Amino acid sequence: QVQLVESGGGLVQAGGSLRLSCATSGRTFSTLDMGWFRQGPGKEREFVATIKWINRSTYYADSVKGRFTISRDSTKNTLYLQMNSLKLEETAVYYCAAQGRTTYSASYKYQEEEYAYWGQGTQVTVSA
Repeated sequence: QVQLVESGGGLVQAGGSLRLSCATSGRTFSTLDMGWFRQGPGKEREFVATIKWINRSTYYADSVKGRFTISRDSTKNTLYLQMNSLKLEETAVYYCAAQGRTTYSASYKYQEEEYAYWGQGTQVTVSA
């Protein structure tokens, strides 16, 4: 059974940092593009960052560029999101996601419908 399990969320002060992890199991994720999304209270889920499997190139939402870093460790089947300089408005449930099949496209996957597997989410709360 395919599973994505996020961890690392919690309470952090504005300006602080957190590192989220997403452990994968059930199939080989090393050949799938993966991403992070988030859903704040009363908001729709939005794209945060994505990383391609083939060359580990990355793409970020404008709102997090320069502060967040997505990475992956294929030996551990784990996806990461390093978040620095967190803002109050970034309080949200953060989800990791993986594509359903291996693709060789050069385009970045930033839409929810492009991902087949999702974790249950981890809460990040940024306080003043």
